[in-house]
Amino acid sequence: MASTTVAQEDQNQAGRHQEVGHKSLLQSDALYQYILETSVYPREPEPMKELRELTAKHPWNIMTTSADEGQFLNMLLKLINAKKTMEIGVYTGYSLLATALALPEDGQILAMDINKENYELGLPVIEKAGVAHKIDFKEGPALPVLDEMVADKKNHGSYDFIFVDADKDNYINYHKRLIDLVKVGGVIGYDNTLWNGSVVAPPDAPMRKYVRYYRDFVLELNKALAADPRIEICMLPVGDGITICRRIN
Repeated sequence: MASTTVAQEDQNQAGRHQEVGHKSLLQSDALYQYILETSVYPREPEPMKELRELTAKHPWNIMTTSADEGQFLNMLLKLINAKKTMEIGVYTGYSLLATALALPEDGQILAMDINKENYELGLPVIEKAGVAHKIDFKEGPALPVLDEMVADKKNHGSYDFIFVDADKDNYINYHKRLIDLVKVGGVIGYDNTLWNGSVVAPPDAPMRKYVRYYRDFVLELNKALAADPRIEICMLPVGDGITICRRIN
């Protein structure tokens, strides 16, 4: 999880966009703002708008899912008719709310994060939206929970969709476990796979410390996903980059 100092530094650099916490890779500020004002904000559900504005006041707001990515996730979940999902890395719950609103009334989300306090900031909005009953929140590291789940064969292939936006140094470890838990035809989404654009930067390029630290882990993940015969992949320049993986066997 990013420190307050790093988040504030990133917010300052991201300030040229009107949306606090944006992660757009578009070179044109005007084009990104056009997307938000034309496609995203007019269709953004009121609870998501409320949570986005609440999160913008938090010192770590750079960690939130961008509004355009939230819209994308909401649409994707409806397209695949997802009912049972998982989210690793929740923060204040913007992407979690996008998911909960997309699922049917009896949908289920297993949500995991090491910081329950941040989740509880957004929980009143989620409750007011009438979707809190779909969420099973677990505080703590996700890997021990995943290990327990993988050990029980009844959990294999039981998830329609899994979204990962957490500690980048464990993305490979998550993938090794999640591939068993998502169903054939199901989808895993890995966030931040273009990592501030640093994936194409030369090794000696100036970078913020945390960007440089996690860069190699993101590169390792991208290489592993591209070589994994169990999935089809599509890397999209939405937000900070999201790789969609569809399990095929």
